[in-house]
Parts: sequence; structure tokens; C-alpha cells
Amino acid sequence: MSRRRLVAALAAIVVVAGAGVAVTALAAPEERRSAADSDQPPATTPITRGDLSDSAQQDGTLGYLGERKINAGPSGILTRIAPSGSVVERDERLYEVDGRPVRLMYGAEPMYRTLKTGDKGKDVRQWEENLAALGYVGFTVDEEYTKKTAEAVKRWQKSHDLKRTGTVGPDTIAFAGSAVRVKEAGAATGDQVGPGRPVLTVTGSERVVRFKLPVSEAGSAKTGTRVSVQLPDGTTAAGKVSSVGRTASSGDDPQDRTPKIDITVSFDAPGKVTGVDQSPVTVDLTGETRKNVLSVPVNALLALPEGGFGVQVVENGRARDVEVELGMFGQGRVEISGAGLREGMKVGVPSV
Repeated sequence: MSRRRLVAALAAIVVVAGAGVAVTALAAPEERRSAADSDQPPATTPITRGDLSDSAQQDGTLGYLGERKINAGPSGILTRIAPSGSVVERDERLYEVDGRPVRLMYGAEPMYRTLKTGDKGKDVRQWEENLAALGYVGFTVDEEYTKKTAEAVKRWQKSHDLKRTGTVGPDTIAFAGSAVRVKEAGAATGDQVGPGRPVLTVTGSERVVRFKLPVSEAGSAKTGTRVSVQLPDGTTAAGKVSSVGRTASSGDDPQDRTPKIDITVSFDAPGKVTGVDQSPVTVDLTGETRKNVLSVPVNALLALPEGGFGVQVVENGRARDVEVELGMFGQGRVEISGAGLREGMKVGVPSV
């Protein structure tokens, strides 16, 4: 077996897992001649000492956090809709039906009923939290809609030239987890809409990057892993892995059916990240770094007849096999350790 074929076989069965490797199978190598009789390798390279990182690059897509549809609350004619690409914040208009605005408020609970004095529930607390955040106070933020809550609602209604009823329902407000970015309209102005009819598709306003990672490499992108993203304008932005998918899929590419998981990256300063939605980016996974270790190119490794791996050390015109222990793989190199190995020592590699 040639060294090149041996290395190709090795590359096919080496699985990088954190700081170590697991070798699952290897075809038996051909018998090696004794060190005294071995030929010189076609080329050599020095063993180096330094930091080794298992960093890797992945192709990703610049986007926004989350996606959801906002359905109409009231029935009527859609007279205004927030434009695509715009960001809508708390108490700002999402859309209008018959000229009456429906405003955004923050919260996870849907707006499914008209809230009034005497009502209780998580949606009550959610609405009261928004009132308080907007400065309409004078009540206790809890899960009970009291007369004091109604008075605060009336003040909010007055500020928006609404009828002062002290009640509020889906015809007036809609909830989302935070500020939203309008991705696209689900209806056009002039359309007849009603409860449950989608009027907007929105995302979060925070920029994120998404990419897919082979399951075999999942250990390099755990939640919290630091990354550097190369943006479309040539700049870079720091971030970290914020979520890792739990279900693998083979994707839609018939040429690549490798099981992969979805990875989401959040930026340290998302407000400073610019670029067209769905633009391609490159994600540099920093991974783990081993400090001050000996390493050689991966193609310097040999499969030894007795099992395990080694390198062909060349000294004083003679070549000999030295068994090595493998550590981290990264950047086309592998960490090695073994008796008598030192920085600068020459080892055999295939000819270029």
C-alpha cells in the first residue's frame, strides 16, 4: 500500500471528537522492511512545536432570529401594513383594518380574547407588563385585571385617540416575543381580512447566522462555542453558537446525503451587523486549542504492522519508524507524542 493510499484510508476512518480521535477500522498495511533496510521517504518535513486548534470553516447564511405569522385580529378591509424590511417595536403599528391600527406588544401568550375587569391569567400579566413598560402605571402587575388596570388602559387609549373603554382585545393589539422585522406581507391593502387570516410574516429583529454541520462534527459546535463570521462586505464579526439542532436530516441535495444538524450563531453586537437577508457568509469555528504541542501533517502518519500509528523519522541518512500517540486533529495537522520525538526532527511525507 502506498503512503498516499494509506493516508487516504486513514482519512476515511479517523473521527475527530474534541481533543482526541477514535479509529474504528483500518486495512492491514503491507509488511514494512526493517529500519536498517528501509528506503528514504520521497520528502521530509520537520516536527513543529506550537499551538494547534481544531478550528474549521462552514458555509452559512445571514438571516434573522425566528419566523412566525401574524394573523388578523379584527374583520374588515386591510388599509395599511408595515412595509417589508421595516422593524416594528412595542406600541408601534403592525397593520390597520378599516383605518384602525393593531399595535405590537411584547409577550409569548397570544392575544386570543378581549381583556376586561375581573379577568385573570398569564395574558393579563403580559398586557400589564407592557402597560407598565410604556409608563401607564398605578396598578399591580399580576394576573388579575382590576379597576386600576382598566384606568391605566383608558389612559393608553386616550394617548392613541381610541375610545376609552378600559378593555383591550385582538382588534387592537398583537403579541410577539420582542421587536419584529417584517419579512413579507400575507395580504395586500384593500383585501378583506378576518380573524385567523395571515397578514404578515415576521422575524425577530436580531441578526443571526445559520448553517448545517455533519453529525460526525457536532462536537466542534456546542452551545457557547466562539465563532468568527466573515460577512458579505469583507468584515468579520464575533459571535457564539446559540442553539444546536437535536434532529439530524440529510437535506435536499441528492449529491450529499450526509446527516446534518442545524446550527444557529448569535452575534456579540448584532446591531452592528449589516448585509442583505439570506446572504452567504463563512463561519470560522474556533474550537479547542492545544498549547505548545508537537505536531506533523496528517499525511506523515503511517499504519504500523503491529497496530497503531507512527511516523518515519529520518536522521543521519537513515529512516526508522517511531510509534506515536495521536492527539488533536486540526488545520491539516495532528498532535503527536512518543519516546524520543522533538521539535525540528525530520519525518517522511509523500512527495507533492
